Order: sequence, then structure tokens, then C-alpha cells
Amino acid sequence: MPEKLTRYDPAEDLLSDEAIAIFMEEAFKTGDSAYIAHALGVVARAKGMTQIARDTGLSREQLYRSFSGNGNPTLKTTLAVMKALGVQLSARPGS
Repeated sequence: MPEKLTRYDPAEDLLSDEAIAIFMEEAFKTGDSAYIAHALGVVARAKGMTQIARDTGLSREQLYRSFSGNGNPTLKTTLAVMKALGVQLSARPGS
């Protein structure tokens, strides 16, 4: 009888601000906007989507939709969620 596989949810491992920062830094390194949006959604789930919705003034449904695999959040939404998560975006010269 085959073993049953369970889904891995990275949100369960994001228990500290440092873990979140490392997770997001790696996402930004990809340069893939869809992956970065997905990563923000993972972090928002880790922190609690209801609280992020309250902090941003957006609905939970809107947040889930924006940061889903098919979502395409606006920059305004992305920045609001990052602020609520305590994640900062910074710029530095490329190499």
C-alpha cells in the first residue's frame, strides 16, 4: 500500500521575523514577480491573514485572490501587505 503524502506549507515554518526576512530575501533574488507575490501570500498566512486584512484595510478574500498562484497584486496592495508584515523593500546597485 503506497504511503500517503501530505502537503507541505512553508507558512508553518515561518515562526520568526528572521525566518520571514530570509524567506522574502530569497524570493526577491528570483526576480520572478509571481513567485514574490506567492511568497508574500505565504508570509501573510504565517502571520494570520485576518490580521493582515485588518492592518491593510483589505478583505481576506481580496488578499487570498491577490496572492494566489494566479493573482496579480497591485503595487499598492503589495506595499500595504509588506508594511503590515514589517517587511521593508530596499534598493541597492546591481552587480
